[in-house]
Amino acid sequence: MDKKEVIRMLNEDFVRELEASMIYVRNSFIMEECDASRVTEAISVDEMRHMWWLADLITKRGGKPTMEHKELDFGGEDLKSMLERQIALETEGIGIYELQVEIIDDEEVIGVLKHIIDEEKRHRKEFRMRLE
Repeated sequence: MDKKEVIRMLNEDFVRELEASMIYVRNSFIMEECDASRVTEAISVDEMRHMWWLADLITKRGGKPTMEHKELDFGGEDLKSMLERQIALETEGIGIYELQVEIIDDEEVIGVLKHIIDEEKRHRKEFRMRLE
């Protein structure tokens, strides 16, 4: 896979993490103060760290991180729908990262993506626990 394609994929990942961090920050403010709001806020910081790692990979390969994102779907106004949306975002990200690990042939990128996958699985579990 050529460098431009890797940069393109990493930029898509970067935007997905950007969107997740903005959704989680907003939702943590809207949720009634509770365990779920504190967990959502903490996970938003993890998503921002993922952005940092992805931006580092992008720039090392000669690219520039993009900040263009689509309209955000926060999942609704009640706790249940916000948590369901957050679980869906984590699930989507995990699937995309797992596919990328299979097709990208850059060991540094694969290592970072595997680490992000592990964190996204933990996030999904945390959100599921709060949903129950």
